[in-house]
Amino acid sequence: MTSGEMGKQDARKPATRSAAPAGVAFTLPEAMTGRASPAKAAVGDKPVFAYIASLPQPQRGIAEAVDALAARTLPNLQRSVKWGMSYYGVGDGWCFCCGGFAGHVKLMFINGAALDPIPPVTPVGMGKSTRGVELESVDDIDERQIAAWMNQVASVPGVGGKKR
Repeated sequence: MTSGEMGKQDARKPATRSAAPAGVAFTLPEAMTGRASPAKAAVGDKPVFAYIASLPQPQRGIAEAVDALAARTLPNLQRSVKWGMSYYGVGDGWCFCCGGFAGHVKLMFINGAALDPIPPVTPVGMGKSTRGVELESVDDIDERQIAAWMNQVASVPGVGGKKR
């Protein structure tokens, strides 16, 4: 087999990833842009805090600030790790998610197209109505606007929830 044929064969093989052991930090590789982390799905505060702690700086600081803002803004906040990101909800469904990527943190609002004003980023592969922001530093966090979006999105049914 020629080296070109071998390269084509390798390109067809799915990449394998192993999740980081619980409590062990991992570094997001540059090639991970556009993909969530390998964190395992789990419900509750502890897995979300472990996921956030596993992020490299500055993503960790940004995710900690978003998590703290969510806790201050929404009473009865529920947390979960899903699809390699932290998910947040109140009541019967998930309202928004936050995940570390190479160079930034994505904060995405499910049903974000209905928010006022509509968040500027339309993510790929997260649903037609999801909108959000990409945060490169803690200074990019507009607490007043993000808290307003959190309150708005929490007032309507989230993903996986019952209609209110």
